[in-house]
Order: sequence, then structure tokens, then C-alpha cells
Amino acid sequence: MAQERRVGVVINRPFGGGDLFGRVRAKQLPDWAAEFDCRSWAQFFLKWIVAHPAATCTIPATANPRHLEDNLQGGVGRLPDAKLRQRMVEFVASL
Repeated sequence: MAQERRVGVVINRPFGGGDLFGRVRAKQLPDWAAEFDCRSWAQFFLKWIVAHPAATCTIPATANPRHLEDNLQGGVGRLPDAKLRQRMVEFVASL
């Protein structure tokens, strides 16, 4: 609806307090993540969000400078298309 009405959508704290990372802890990033310039789980999740056509911006909260640098890379390079975004959902759901 926001996209249809041209209303900006701000995603605040997209990692849900870190719950997503618990799901992928000790799991390797899939090789095909390189197709959209992804090198970490944080970038994987952020690129999924940023690539959504309705998302205007994302604000991942962190006090850790290393996490900040990693998160910034989530907005750099290629983004997954709709087909890859679906593959990402299916991959994480399978873990």
C-alpha cells in the first residue's frame, strides 16, 4: 500500500534484536550470495530488505563500529532481484 501511494517506508532495527542471527549461527553463507555482492549474514539480510521496492531506507541499530562497517556494505553493489529474494527466504527457512 505504501508503495502504491508513494509513501516512504523506513525499516528500523531490521535484525529484530539479533534473532535472525541466532537462526544462521554457525551456518555458512551460501555461495550464490556472491551474485549480489554479499559477504556476511548482516549484508544478506540487509540486501534482502533494501532490495524490496517499497523500502525507502533501513536503520540497523548498532553500537559496534565493525558491525556498522559491515552493515554499510549491505547497501553497496548489486542487490538481489525478486527471484533471488525468494531464494533467500527459502534458504533461511530451510535452516
